[in-house]
Amino acid sequence: MAWSTNSTKLDNITLSLFQNTTASTAISIIYIVVTVINLTGNGLSMWLLLFRTSPKTPSIIFMINLTLTDLVLGLVLPFQIKYQMQGHNWSLGPGVCRLLTLVFFANMYCSILTMTAISGDRYLGICWPMLFRETRERKSFAVIGCLAMWTVVLSVLYPLMTTDLTFHVPELGITTCFDVLKRDMLPSMEAWAAFLLTLFVILFLIPFCITVFCYVGIIRKLARVSKTNQKEKAIRLAVTVLTVFTLCFAPNNILLLAHTIRRLFYGDSLYMAYKLTLSLSCLNSCLDPFIYYFASREFRQKLRQMLRLRTLSSLDTGKTDPHRESLYSAQYVSGGQGGENGRVSVKQHC
Repeated sequence: MAWSTNSTKLDNITLSLFQNTTASTAISIIYIVVTVINLTGNGLSMWLLLFRTSPKTPSIIFMINLTLTDLVLGLVLPFQIKYQMQGHNWSLGPGVCRLLTLVFFANMYCSILTMTAISGDRYLGICWPMLFRETRERKSFAVIGCLAMWTVVLSVLYPLMTTDLTFHVPELGITTCFDVLKRDMLPSMEAWAAFLLTLFVILFLIPFCITVFCYVGIIRKLARVSKTNQKEKAIRLAVTVLTVFTLCFAPNNILLLAHTIRRLFYGDSLYMAYKLTLSLSCLNSCLDPFIYYFASREFRQKLRQMLRLRTLSSLDTGKTDPHRESLYSAQYVSGGQGGENGRVSVKQHC
């Protein structure tokens, strides 16, 4: 965000940002592509997860929560596209501006927390199968976890719900939405520091570290078992999910912290880079359905049935071990202590 110490005057750096039509066009194109893929992919995913997938395991519940957050973002992105194409001129009033901003950031941080929960669920299933077997049927934990995520995120973002985030720029004759924040949105510099550190540390850094730990643990565990095609695919999926998580969320959150520090203490700005990474963070919302497709055999089969595609791909043929290993399916790897010669076994739970 840009910053203003009063309600009428902006510096030249901030004014030049609003006149950068190239960046606005690039951001608009990204949002248009994301909106189309988001609504199509997540619409199909939500239908399959709600009405064609059973039982509703904890992983499925987390996937439904993630798909819901992605869909809500897709529904509000057209407002952001209109705003960018009108040259940062907001015409829908402070209430809609607050809603748009809240959805943007709630989607990002709920997605981060949900992906962390999914990684934890997979980590327990693969690396701690006995503990996983004792807890995985307690679906209420997953529901409570999703409600807790939304409660935490909305509590942290509460200042955005109670503040007029629009700002009139008389020099350009436009009214911005969330692109200019007044310093008095929060009562003190300490409050600003607490707000930003909570966003960065609690809602990004800690979940990011947990996700990395879980997927590294999954990869190490699977690398030690027999070299089957299924396990190699599971390892590639773990790397893919971790890469998407890193590329979509890390740049934006790091730049948010860096921009705010430079803006508050040095009068400099990284806001255009931050805006670009904010648009890139939305890419995660349209990549999730593809991850589901390649990660879950059941999801592929249900989607093909829905689209009346009867021919199964090589991923679904019977040529491979029927006990598939995927990041999102309800399966786990057991240490095989009861098996012959400590053999590793793959057990099915759904």
